Amino acid sequence: EVQLVESGGGLVQAGGSLRLSCAASGFTFSGHAIGWLRQAPGEDREGVSCIPAIGNTYYNDNVKGRFTISRDNAKNTVYLQMDSLKPEDTAVYYCAAGLNCLRVITGQDYVGQGTQVTVFS
Repeated sequence: EVQLVESGGGLVQAGGSLRLSCAASGFTFSGHAIGWLRQAPGEDREGVSCIPAIGNTYYNDNVKGRFTISRDNAKNTVYLQMDSLKPEDTAVYYCAAGLNCLRVITGQDYVGQGTQVTVFS
């Protein structure tokens, strides 16, 4: 059974930082792309970032230069370091995995339960 368990969400003041983690199990982690989606209230879910098994990382233009994705294949874990947070980053953040980053950022394969991130000004 595939499991993606997110942690690290919370309440933070604008300009602050949070680090999200996602522990994965039930599939060959090192052979899959993995990343993050988010959904703000009243908005569609959108891709935030993705790191493939091999190749270049993807970032949504709205987070480039502020968010950094990384993965630890030995721990089956992906991280999202979020700096210079803005109120518009407020959303539920979901961990997602798939065969490639296109499938990850569109949530076509595996998606976790999500963790809430709230940024206040």
